[in-house]
Amino acid sequence: MKREYDEEYIRELKLRKLKRIIKKRVMLVLSLMLVLVISLMALKWFDSRQAGAPEQSAAQTEANNKTWLDIFGKKDHKVIPADRLKLPDWIEVAYITPNQYSRPGTKLDAVNAVVIHYVGNPGTNGWQNHDFYENLSTTGENYVSSNFIIGLDGTVILCVPLDEVAYASNDRNHDTISIECCHPTADGSFTEATYQSLIKLVDWLRGTYGLSMDEVIRHYEVTGKICPKYYVENPDAWERFLADVEKYSTN
Repeated sequence: MKREYDEEYIRELKLRKLKRIIKKRVMLVLSLMLVLVISLMALKWFDSRQAGAPEQSAAQTEANNKTWLDIFGKKDHKVIPADRLKLPDWIEVAYITPNQYSRPGTKLDAVNAVVIHYVGNPGTNGWQNHDFYENLSTTGENYVSSNFIIGLDGTVILCVPLDEVAYASNDRNHDTISIECCHPTADGSFTEATYQSLIKLVDWLRGTYGLSMDEVIRHYEVTGKICPKYYVENPDAWERFLADVEKYSTN
């Protein structure tokens, strides 16, 4: 009997054919994925160019730029529309006027972390920093803001809605909520009132967005900037803060 009629040989031919078909389909899927990724990156680049922001305002357009990790990484935490978000009564809502310098109105892509900052201007209070953000719409001297400011007396001020980008955390502006903390001295340490309000606020944000303790980070973790200064230069203090947040959450 000729080999072409041998059953084992026929099965082998069919298996080879099946492997070729599978290989072609896998290559097709990979090619389509590559085209999709390149298209998304091109669209993001085009959008950022269309925004027409000046060269020094990189923060203004970076919210539209996503990394490969953003596309293929872990699942995002969903944004909650501001008008559907029930805020605690201890949060004072004082939205700054929409403007290109401190409240561009860009919607967040996700809420994947809470980023802690310090204002870097010793002795100023929460409302002074809020007014600085507000006045940028007139002065245009910088591109900067934060979702929250916590004052020296522990007052928690919401400056930018929690479904919008604030200019605080560089290339993580698009998927994080920022908290700026006032401090009385140049070493950047917080008052007890500021510290306790920060713990309470971070606990509320974690519960609202389902964030883990690993998703409570310093500005330092984003860019290497010494911010918040005291908690970068004193890493043990940062670990104590995280422990205090976790302890507060379990009470």
